[in-house]
Amino acid sequence: LLLALQVRLVMKAHSFIRENVPRVLSSVKDKSGTVHIPRISQYLYFLFAPTLIYRDNYPRNPTIRWGYVATKFAQVLGSLFYAYYIFVRLCIPQFRNSSQETFNLRGLVLCIFNSILPGVLILFLVFFAFLHCWLNAFAEMLRFADRMFYK
Repeated sequence: LLLALQVRLVMKAHSFIRENVPRVLSSVKDKSGTVHIPRISQYLYFLFAPTLIYRDNYPRNPTIRWGYVATKFAQVLGSLFYAYYIFVRLCIPQFRNSSQETFNLRGLVLCIFNSILPGVLILFLVFFAFLHCWLNAFAEMLRFADRMFYK
């Protein structure tokens, strides 16, 4: 989780620098008196907005739909509880039984194959919870209007 957060911050810093350095260099080259440097509030908004491409201004919704935000956070919690249920019911018994037996290749292969389907289900739930629910909830709270930004 910490590594994913650091990668996200590095990618956002790279985008911020890549978008602003050419502007500053061109204004220095033209010897114009005004250098447009982004405000700290623009950078902070960019850090929390669900996008990796920096712009000075993004399209914004006029209001926040708090019901939508609550629904998305409820879906995150539901996904986490469902992933926990899958993990407890399908994954833990497999590994608990394998830890009590002597090691053999057949047991290891069976344990891995019995864990593939629950693992894929948990992976889909985590992707749904984070990429759809969590990011849409924060986009709504920040009034980020362009949900099809990357299309």
